[in-house]
Amino acid sequence: MMAFILSYLGGALTILAPCILPVLPFVFARADQPFTQSGLPLLAGMALAFTGVATLGAVAGHWAVEANEYGRFIAMALLAVAGLSLLLPRLAQTLAGPFVALGSRLANGSDGASNGASSPRGPAAGSFVLGLATGLLWTPCAGPILGLILTAAAIQGPSLHTSLLLLAYAAGALSSLALALIGGGRLLARVKRFSGHGEWVRKGIGAAVLAGVGAIALGLDTGALAEMSSGGAIRLEKALFDRFKPAVPAAPERAGFMTVAMPQPPAASRLVLPVEGRMQPLDGVVEWLNSPPLTAEQLHGKVVLVDFWTFGCINCRNALPYVREWHRKYKDQGLVVIGVHAPEFAFEKNLANVKRAVRDLGVQFPVAVDNNFAVWRAFNNQYWPAHYFIDAKGNIRFHHFGEGEYEKSEQVIRQLLEEAHKENTTS
Repeated sequence: MMAFILSYLGGALTILAPCILPVLPFVFARADQPFTQSGLPLLAGMALAFTGVATLGAVAGHWAVEANEYGRFIAMALLAVAGLSLLLPRLAQTLAGPFVALGSRLANGSDGASNGASSPRGPAAGSFVLGLATGLLWTPCAGPILGLILTAAAIQGPSLHTSLLLLAYAAGALSSLALALIGGGRLLARVKRFSGHGEWVRKGIGAAVLAGVGAIALGLDTGALAEMSSGGAIRLEKALFDRFKPAVPAAPERAGFMTVAMPQPPAASRLVLPVEGRMQPLDGVVEWLNSPPLTAEQLHGKVVLVDFWTFGCINCRNALPYVREWHRKYKDQGLVVIGVHAPEFAFEKNLANVKRAVRDLGVQFPVAVDNNFAVWRAFNNQYWPAHYFIDAKGNIRFHHFGEGEYEKSEQVIRQLLEEAHKENTTS
């Protein structure tokens, strides 16, 4: 039960995150319609689409990733037409004809563009379709709660429990949006009533819808806006997660590695770095970027940092500049950084998207595309980001989960490089 409560609360907090901004215009496009006939069906369609796409994307193969990409394109086109019909109805109708008539019905909730009549079924059906399209485009800032759900789905396979957790997360998000929609609808009605500028309000909403489509098409919801989200909603969600963290089903144990509690470092400058286990195989990688395939055997004699990340993860993007700097600073001294890209969402499994993100984020170290979570399971990992520090003998000597402790992590790298240099000079 606690897992469902956490999922609901994690979803409810997403309304505080800037990455929710691109989908807000889609939600408020029909704020002037009755909530039960318009807002409620829209939110229901959004919840259904998000739950279905998230579940399928986590457990299905390449075909589902491709289908999701096409679905997003169709959804963006549909919502763009709806926004255009609000902003420039005459021009849009001339240019697009029947497609804009459909957009007008979705945006305005009418059964036809000509008769102006509306019925309960018309607004409800149009809102539900609009919600389905919005759900296909909605990629919430993936904090620890949603990350835990998606990871469990990817590793353990499809289950009713996972789908219900995703539905609880969506319900939490949409509860917050429902309150905002009810309040926004009342405010919009007052503005129209007292200002006499209803036409301009409608055009403003249409412009906002087009802006939202543009933001999602440019990846701002998973890029700049997602990074901005780390300061508010994600921090609150992490506090909830740390306070009421449910038990995480562990992946099957692998011989030679089990996470152990790290002792506190002594007051002396050098850290105590006990052996935690052995570096695990890098088998099952879909594709290597920036490098030919690497194996644990090839890396023997090198100090290795294995960084589990994904380009849509806010905390990963915050930690990435430090990882890039460690690669730049210590690669000539024997450090090999390997970024294991393990996706949270379906669009992060798309190889073209991963390559684009690697290029745009300035990642120059080797990246192992771990779409099937093979390396993730080998390391028995459970977090994004997760850093495993491995000495020249192939022993895991330190690990760190999440953001922070960058100075200590760099000290670990320097200390392991010193050890490797001493071993090479004495042998």
